[in-house]
Amino acid sequence: MPEPTILATSGGWVPGRRTRLGLGPLVRHAADLAGADGTPRVLHVGTASGDQRWWEAELDEAARVAGMRMTHLRLFTMPNVDDVEGFVLEHDVVWVGGGSVVNLLAVWRAHGLDAVLRRAWEAGVVLGGISAGSLCWHVGGPTDSFGPELAVVTDGLGFVPYGNGVHYDTEEHRRPVLHEAVAAGVLPTSFATDDGVGLVYRGAGEDAVLADVVSERRDAGAYGVSREVVDGNPVAHEERITPTLLPDAQ
Repeated sequence: MPEPTILATSGGWVPGRRTRLGLGPLVRHAADLAGADGTPRVLHVGTASGDQRWWEAELDEAARVAGMRMTHLRLFTMPNVDDVEGFVLEHDVVWVGGGSVVNLLAVWRAHGLDAVLRRAWEAGVVLGGISAGSLCWHVGGPTDSFGPELAVVTDGLGFVPYGNGVHYDTEEHRRPVLHEAVAAGVLPTSFATDDGVGLVYRGAGEDAVLADVVSERRDAGAYGVSREVVDGNPVAHEERITPTLLPDAQ
């Protein structure tokens, strides 16, 4: 059985050459991690942005250019397939789009998709995604799901036992909120990504480890944030992790 694998990112969508949108090296890397032969089968889950059909059309065009077969799992206003689990298991990769991670978690749990995705992950389907599609696999992390002022969600799926920060270099308030949450013990040791960077986790549950960090952007990084006690006071300690550049990184 393939080792359970997650690629949690702040990237994957890039400008297209002849299309408005392109699938970036991070999406290709997810297919490589899955050992996909021939045309990779990628399942896009757009729950966090409300299953927008216009966005699906953009992704379909980008997937054709990239030589991938992309399909979509919708939950609004009802699941678009009879056998959700069977549908998920037909794919090499599940790629979750960005938006509201809080709404995503609520809707997934209402439909039992959280359990379906766990079984697919344990069966060898690579789970990935951007932004909300990164946060969801973790214990939690800073989110703007509730409004412009960031809050910390702590009821993520917990497929990996870490917190997560996304858009670390482009949204300046995310770093201090993550630091505060880790220092206070609200979140466990956490990993954060600049835009264009992905975290590769191998293994399930408490045995899950950060096995690799990859990037489709030059000069972007990832960061490990852990809790330390200095002079009796809890603080967050951050270390930069230099990622491996993927082919065609910009």
